Amino acid sequence: MLEPILADLDFAGEDDVILFLNSMGATPPLELYVMYSEVAAILDKAGVTVARSLVGPYITSLDMAGCSVTLLRADADLLQLWDHPVNTPALRKGC
Repeated sequence: MLEPILADLDFAGEDDVILFLNSMGATPPLELYVMYSEVAAILDKAGVTVARSLVGPYITSLDMAGCSVTLLRADADLLQLWDHPVNTPALRKGC
């Protein structure tokens, strides 16, 4: 899953990434975290630093198996914004 992403984007810079691993609906948390471990290891080997991550069922389809991977290049300004508290029906953190 990561080969096309790493081939398309230049991650050689100093920016870190936010890794978003999304369950499609039927993938349980245990399997998502196993996948996260594999993705993080591949990114580490490629020299990409995961600064923040979000793992869970955020964008789902009814009982659909599998997951999606999203990488967002994140500089210091974006990470500062990411770290702000969020209190919405879909996501709560830092509150």
